[in-house]
Amino acid sequence: MTGRLTPYLRAAAILIGLAFAFTWFGVYNTGGAFLLRLLMWLITMAVGGATAIWAIPAVFERYLADQPAPIRIAAAAALIAIPVTGSLIVFFLSLGGHFRPIGLLVQYLYVYAVCLVMVTGGVIVAQARRAPPLGAAEASDARATFLERLPVKYRGASLWAISSEDHYLRIHTSRGEELILMRLADAMRELAGAGGLQVHRSWWVATDGVADTRREGGKLFLVLKSGKEAPVSRTFLSAVKEANLV
Repeated sequence: MTGRLTPYLRAAAILIGLAFAFTWFGVYNTGGAFLLRLLMWLITMAVGGATAIWAIPAVFERYLADQPAPIRIAAAAALIAIPVTGSLIVFFLSLGGHFRPIGLLVQYLYVYAVCLVMVTGGVIVAQARRAPPLGAAEASDARATFLERLPVKYRGASLWAISSEDHYLRIHTSRGEELILMRLADAMRELAGAGGLQVHRSWWVATDGVADTRREGGKLFLVLKSGKEAPVSRTFLSAVKEANLV
């Protein structure tokens, strides 16, 4: 779980650093005592960070998963800029400032530009950190080959998990779900070495398809990026731990 928190801690450190920098340089010509301005920027950064935690996965992995990266970046930045702009306006008004309608639009565009740069930078860093290690290309090829049996709209999708339903398999991807006639054992044989593991007698999960974990009544569930939950049986618990999924 510590490894899963690391990106959030890194992002928090960056936002705190930006808050100090914006306070020191008086960005937006903010006046008042240093501590008051610092508080303003810390709260504003917290609002932006909290929104990003929801907005970026929603845009990149759900609603616009099949769109080009520039469109997803622009959409995520637009969403994040809304509450950040609102936070800034509240502080400016509390300090005696005032806005005309056109001023609100200009303020939003300023914030949007900053958010656009930050989201773009975050995407670039994330892609660099995901640079494929030795053997990752083969794993990607195995998944792509497996997904070729699905309708055309799934080509290029990310494979997140496979669950067994009677004689069928439900394929969970970044572009939705699809049923195919196949045995889970045969699917796992094809996906051997493809960066995934069996977590239950009826579930195979890609390690990079897991967004979170949840426990209920002593049972462990892996929460996929789609929001669906894969149960983990005791038989496969040690393998799940070795994969650093919990």
